[in-house]
Amino acid sequence: MTTGIGNPPPGEMQLDAEGLDRGVGFWGLLWASEGSIIGSGWLFGALTAASIAGPSAIIAWIIASVIVILLALVHAELGGLFPVSGGTSRYPHYAFGSFAGATFGWFSYIQAATVAPIEVLAAIQYLSSASWAKGYVISSPDGSVKLSGSGIIVAVILMVVFVCVNLVGVRWLARVNNALTTWKVLVPVLAIVVLMATHFHSGNFSAAGGFFIHGAEFKSILIAIPSGGIVFALLGFEQAVQLGGESKNPKRDLPLAVISSILLGALIYTLVQVAFIGALDPKLLTEAHTWVDIATPGKNADLLALNKAPFYEVATLAGLGWLAIILRIDAVVSPGGTGLIYLTSSSRLSFGLSRNGYIPQAFERTAGRARVPAIGIIVTALIGLLFLLPFPSWGKLVGVVTSASVLMYAGAPLALGALRYQKPELPRAFRLPAGPVLAPVSFIFANFIVFWAGWQTYSTLMVVMVIGALLMGISIVFKLNPNTPQMDWTAAVWVVPYLVGMGIISYLGGFGQGGIIGGVGPFGKVLVGGNGDLPFGWDMLVLAVFSVVIYYAALRTRISPAKVDQYVRDVYPPPAEGH
Repeated sequence: MTTGIGNPPPGEMQLDAEGLDRGVGFWGLLWASEGSIIGSGWLFGALTAASIAGPSAIIAWIIASVIVILLALVHAELGGLFPVSGGTSRYPHYAFGSFAGATFGWFSYIQAATVAPIEVLAAIQYLSSASWAKGYVISSPDGSVKLSGSGIIVAVILMVVFVCVNLVGVRWLARVNNALTTWKVLVPVLAIVVLMATHFHSGNFSAAGGFFIHGAEFKSILIAIPSGGIVFALLGFEQAVQLGGESKNPKRDLPLAVISSILLGALIYTLVQVAFIGALDPKLLTEAHTWVDIATPGKNADLLALNKAPFYEVATLAGLGWLAIILRIDAVVSPGGTGLIYLTSSSRLSFGLSRNGYIPQAFERTAGRARVPAIGIIVTALIGLLFLLPFPSWGKLVGVVTSASVLMYAGAPLALGALRYQKPELPRAFRLPAGPVLAPVSFIFANFIVFWAGWQTYSTLMVVMVIGALLMGISIVFKLNPNTPQMDWTAAVWVVPYLVGMGIISYLGGFGQGGIIGGVGPFGKVLVGGNGDLPFGWDMLVLAVFSVVIYYAALRTRISPAKVDQYVRDVYPPPAEGH
């Protein structure tokens, strides 16, 4: 069948055309995703979520898991359809052209680039529970933790290690990550089994105010999904997609790896939350009085220790010294492994952005026998280091990263819906059942998560979006990439109304009250939103209707099938004669 994308057809395209080493098999892809999912989220997410929603955080994990699984299924179809490196930054580009691709591509890059430093911060924060490392952080009564001067030095060293491992090449990276991820999966499973079998206090589920947060029963559950580290913990299934350009058999392995990783991760995290609540020493709840107050320890030594290293402190108070030692080791291995693979994926995202012509061509150059995008790796690490300097504890950062990630994910359902019309004849290794229904539903859910993160978080993202637009503009003005595309304004006429509309609804809603950019410094009283001008319940109905309008508006303005062929051909040039 003729597809219009050139010779050979997409199922047999010259997959080495991107110049990357295709040495990653199914287990490498699966463990790349699972290694990203099981990171600092399991070490801190249970405490952070419980401090927002109490024991009802378990419900938040279940709701978030359903939403993320649905988004993962969308990516499974797209990953099998277009197995390219930095895939999440490219799908909107294929479906809606360059302007939409640049917008969602920037969200993809910024969320991936900021995860590595957050994981480094998590590792150092956990290690600070040891007497020899307590000087690495500075703790505050409100529960926030900042790196000290020596902590910043340790963070820089860890980031340099990540860079070195990535520069060795993807085959070595896959081997290292396979070993790390095996450990990372086994340790939380071990903790779940031991804590639930030996120190499970069923009374905790009704203590300290009860199972639900009084007066905010449902709303606290929704807030916990983005701000409690829940969605952040579940992020990472797309890492197999980001390595699509380096997969041995992407059509077969990509969808299976994506789906398997999120199912396993969701199961582990839900059980982790149950185990944490049940194993928490009841005296800590008595000292805190309420679940919300466990995250504001004041001068209480036990609660301060709990906020520094939640599971380590739980195991220590339970008299499980051997488990506490394993958890302290895992506090380096789990975040370190996740930071390692996210540095890999973010460099592939910058590779994809460069390949699409948005940023300087230098980011797609591969170096040496390892054939890795060395400049992308180094620049991403430098950007990550900037995020280590001004920000506070793990729990304060996850809302922004989560929202950037989910906005990135939101581009995938739009692309899937459009490509079903544009290229229905292309072979799909996995086809999302009921795609015409589930694609818009997943788009609505993605927007819900961004909305629940609140006005302060969304306004911060829009500032980051403007910065990205300026940087891409500089690349265009100075002609740093000869492949800079013409902007497809008509096909992306919905993008600006989408982002502005999300901002207006977020401003009028009742989540994240305060000024723009997190209300930091002089911005505390600038455009104060999140005041609940749209009543709870009605706000989500308005957002759902708005999301449906945007979804179908995007589908109506999609680029032509011939244009899709052109953009795919730009990535997969026809093979030279004789090859």
